Amino acid sequence: MNTKTAVITGASRGIGRAIASAFAKNGYNVVINYHNSESSALELKNTLISQGYECDIFKADVGNYDECMALMNFCIEKYGKIDTLVNNAGISQIKLFTDITPNEWDSMVKTNLTGVFNCSQCALKYMLKEHSGNIINISSMWGVDGASCEVHYSAVKAGVIGFTKALAKEVGLSNIRVNCIAPGVIMTDMMNGFSKDELEDIKSEIPLNTFGTPDDVANTALFLASDHAKFITGQTLGVNGGQVM
Repeated sequence: MNTKTAVITGASRGIGRAIASAFAKNGYNVVINYHNSESSALELKNTLISQGYECDIFKADVGNYDECMALMNFCIEKYGKIDTLVNNAGISQIKLFTDITPNEWDSMVKTNLTGVFNCSQCALKYMLKEHSGNIINISSMWGVDGASCEVHYSAVKAGVIGFTKALAKEVGLSNIRVNCIAPGVIMTDMMNGFSKDELEDIKSEIPLNTFGTPDDVANTALFLASDHAKFITGQTLGVNGGQVM
């Protein structure tokens, strides 16, 4: 068993999957959280274990406080500690503001913002006892800049940034760091709905003229969790190719 442990929410695919893999391959015991994609989570677990890494999976809806507490309890029972929590689980939607339903708004808030609250508070019950820990929240460049037709998404991702800054101030004296990553356009299955021409138009707006990869975000999370970032807290690090500065 490794000496460090990380809980990654929404880790069965996309950015979360890359983060879970990166942490496992860099000496962490990893708890892979999923909600609906059990087969993907199992596949990732089996792949990592076959390569000699230590991990397990746990189903939990991050919008449900009791399930988040069960997730953290599972990690403690299996690995004895929680060194790093990565709040990655999230949903997105492109829709005119006037067409967003109250249920869609509530769902966006529940998963993308309440989920960060739930998991952070549950993990802190253990981190505060240890006087040590890292919380890394995945926001978005639209939480910094705002996106047309993504008002509800932009609003909750901005909330994650405010949450990060405030919590970092509150738990800093307990030797717990809280930081945020704001990815730009990352090539995951969320981009599958765009045509080739649409993707080219989007890419033309990025100063580096390329899309990001899940590994770009994963490597940033690894850095923020490491001792190389021991004097960094309350920060939002943009991983967006310069699209938002």
